[in-house]
Amino acid sequence: MKGRFISIEGTEGAGKSTHIRRLARWIESRGHRVVLVREPGGTKLGEWIRGTLQHDAVAEPITPEAELFLFEAARAQLVRQVIRPVLERGDWVISDRFMDSTTAYQGYGRGFDIDQVLALHRVAVGDTVPDLTILLDLDVAEGFRRLQKRNAAGKLRLDRFEREARRFHETVRRGFKALARRFPERMVVVKAAGTEAEVGGRVEAVVARRLGLDCDKQGKGTGCRSRKQSKA
Repeated sequence: MKGRFISIEGTEGAGKSTHIRRLARWIESRGHRVVLVREPGGTKLGEWIRGTLQHDAVAEPITPEAELFLFEAARAQLVRQVIRPVLERGDWVISDRFMDSTTAYQGYGRGFDIDQVLALHRVAVGDTVPDLTILLDLDVAEGFRRLQKRNAAGKLRLDRFEREARRFHETVRRGFKALARRFPERMVVVKAAGTEAEVGGRVEAVVARRLGLDCDKQGKGTGCRSRKQSKA
């Protein structure tokens, strides 16, 4: 049986990394193997592109057009080298960002035509589209407060996108919400305000409902895989 593909999206400071790790543990407790990937990244090419895009690894400004195509190049490599093989062997993939981030940041944020950006996605991913995309939605001001707190504690170095003006991030947030309205069969908005347990519970409830993973830690219920099966 083919595995399931989940992408987690959100603006800066929404808690994606925390909830991706939490969700992976929750799915694994139901007897499924989970592979975590990130965008851009996950391959040698993707990690090189990540350094170039996020951490000013080249000594010249990156044009918006080049930025867009670099994201698509990293995605095309990740899909074919990592995501498809994992899904084909029946395991699950959770991606820290995927194509919707490019639509929100480069399409809405940089002002590219949205339909043109979506057309580029189709070239990059083919039919490898997430079964479920969870959008962690958080007020931009609160996201910035979280980033500043982590930065002050020495736990974070702001990347090129995190340093963008607040107006840019407000536009990106509106873009994400527009995408959720456009693709309701795939995207679900989850409020990212609250404690880790509260937000994590919302995320798990969405996955259980949308992907049929309604089972307990003993493997009872629909969508579960027994421990014996999971090691096959």
